[in-house]
Amino acid sequence: MALETEIKLSLSAGTARRLPAHALLAGIKPLRQPLVNTYYDTPERSLQRKRLAVRYRQKGSETLLTVKSDAASPGGLAQRSEWEAPGQAGEFDFSQVDNQKLRRFLETATPTLAPVFTTDFTRTFWVLTPQEGTRIEVALDRGKIVAGEHQEAICEVELELLEGKVADLFAVALALQSELPLHPENVSKAERGYRLANQTVLTPVRAADAALQLGMTSIAVFRSTAFSCLSQLQGNERGLRETNAPEYIHQARVAMRRLRSAIRLWRPLLPEEYVSTFDPRWRTLANQLGDTRNWDVFITEILPPISKAFPDHADLQRLVSQAKSHLAACRKTAQAAMTAPSYSQLLLEFTAASIALPESRKPPITAYAPRSLNKRAKRVAALATETRNANPEARHALRVALKRLRYALEFFAPLFPARRMQRYQQSAASLLDLLGRMNDTTVAEQLALQAVPGHHSDLVRAWLAGRNDLMLAQLDSLLGEFLRHQAPWEHG
Repeated sequence: MALETEIKLSLSAGTARRLPAHALLAGIKPLRQPLVNTYYDTPERSLQRKRLAVRYRQKGSETLLTVKSDAASPGGLAQRSEWEAPGQAGEFDFSQVDNQKLRRFLETATPTLAPVFTTDFTRTFWVLTPQEGTRIEVALDRGKIVAGEHQEAICEVELELLEGKVADLFAVALALQSELPLHPENVSKAERGYRLANQTVLTPVRAADAALQLGMTSIAVFRSTAFSCLSQLQGNERGLRETNAPEYIHQARVAMRRLRSAIRLWRPLLPEEYVSTFDPRWRTLANQLGDTRNWDVFITEILPPISKAFPDHADLQRLVSQAKSHLAACRKTAQAAMTAPSYSQLLLEFTAASIALPESRKPPITAYAPRSLNKRAKRVAALATETRNANPEARHALRVALKRLRYALEFFAPLFPARRMQRYQQSAASLLDLLGRMNDTTVAEQLALQAVPGHHSDLVRAWLAGRNDLMLAQLDSLLGEFLRHQAPWEHG
């Protein structure tokens, strides 16, 4: 078995033409090779469900059978197990797979393996030796994915570490990106092929649990958590750029909030330069998406019941029209932020810096997690006493603190008894939902005044005030219920 370590970067056709002139590559004669790969699976897509890829590659006169595990690729970095050996197309000999459980699974699936899609591209590649003991292949792939009647273009750069350290791989990627617009991609050719073959409908990607294992250091847990947040963010990039569906921006902002919460949660263990470099950049990006999300909520959640109650009200019709204009302008700003070179650079630089974080066995995560959760729970309890009045600023501060506690609970949940955590998290979620709706009401009042100044927004603001009073009546009850819960991480 080999461990394949690579960084995948997408680029435009124009940038692809400029790539060979980059200073890193200009003095090296490239090699070119046509590659045709046929990917196989069972009719039930049992390999896809296990995140495996089985393909035959035609490489000149040579035919290679390859098995790959399809790992997540946050920030463009992928590390996959790979088995490869000569073979004959359509014949499957998995004797080279030294993982016996995986080999038995593949041999069981063999009778029903059939072609699903192909990738047909020309690879132009350079082998760099920046220093002794380091070899990196820079491969430009241009061609297409074909699944039945459907096709999709391939135009990407793969940087594969043949020898050396992962830091060397990132150094080359960052040097290329400093002069060319290259975007880190977290989707492999195999995953794209399956989407094309299955005609998978694009859907928003929600947060997923980070991969935690016994014996991981606190920094390793942070890295896994941060990369889980990156995967959620990148999973919503395309929907955010190409559609007007509100949920993509919402989930992208959730990913960035979770990421910034993780940075704050682990801040005592992280280098100060790391925190001061990246936290402000993620905050800036999140703010560029924030106005769009606020107008989305205003138009899709706040205004519909008011419009239904007063369908012919002239001021309301004017407000709806103005709100849609504001939303359109903000959406352009958000989409521009997610296609800007600065976003691509942030992804790559953050991933490189996170990989390079120094490991430390102290404190163990089992000690660090309860201490961190206690700190956040005490902050929530202190703010709760200030929130029993009708001060929106106090409620907002409580909401922010409770969100940070909730994210910390989600990050550390695998370390504690599931049943106790579930009750506590459900209570926190109910309180957060109410505080979130109250915050939406406060923001909606501001947006209404912005869209139609003066008395023209009186109707909407009166409606919102009444709604807010109803929610205030529920706040004490939910606050009391949450504060009565014993912290699940304090149980013996």
